[in-house]
Amino acid sequence: MAEALPVVVLISGNGSNLQAIIDATREQRLPLDIRLVVSNRPEAYGLARARAAGIPTRVIDHHDHADRADFDGALATAIDEYGGPNALVVLAGFMRILTDEFVNHYRGRLVNIHPSLLPKYKGLNTHARVLAAGERESGATVHFVTPALDDGPIILQARVPVKAGDTPERLAQRVHAAEHLLYPRALTLIAQGTVRMDTENNLTLWNDQPATPEQQQLDLPAA
Repeated sequence: MAEALPVVVLISGNGSNLQAIIDATREQRLPLDIRLVVSNRPEAYGLARARAAGIPTRVIDHHDHADRADFDGALATAIDEYGGPNALVVLAGFMRILTDEFVNHYRGRLVNIHPSLLPKYKGLNTHARVLAAGERESGATVHFVTPALDDGPIILQARVPVKAGDTPERLAQRVHAAEHLLYPRALTLIAQGTVRMDTENNLTLWNDQPATPEQQQLDLPAA
């Protein structure tokens, strides 16, 4: 088994993806060492999930900081204190736009999950926009973070069919279920050294070669 990769998870809310990562790490013995969970909201339920799993938590309330740069500086201090110099920083429903300085500091070790098949439907209200466009499928994407919103090299995607009569809420439920399988798998690929970011060329590498579309797709169990 590969040596466990230090991980710091940033959340703002319920923390269902955090729980999926915690569960997969324990049940599947993934090479991930979740050292800290940070929330910018003290009421975030994900903090309770982390505490129940025995993971240290920290609240860094953005309201307590003069500006984004000051807030991001406090985040970086906590990340580096708990995770060390090689920690993977995992955004799991973290609802703050990070400064370019923060993103570039962790470039290649900062990942996010987005509820669409990027590069389609960046931003908010993705499920309603997918349905309004008449798409036949949606899904989720794990990607390395760059300064541009919901941009950066794709690590792994999972496709979810759009069904007749879908509402944004129904589609969201199926996409969330896919996310809970997708995120742990993507993090494991990074921890094992299979996947990394070529920061100079802004590419995802798979075993040191540019990742192919086939490698970037996760086949989900039949619903």
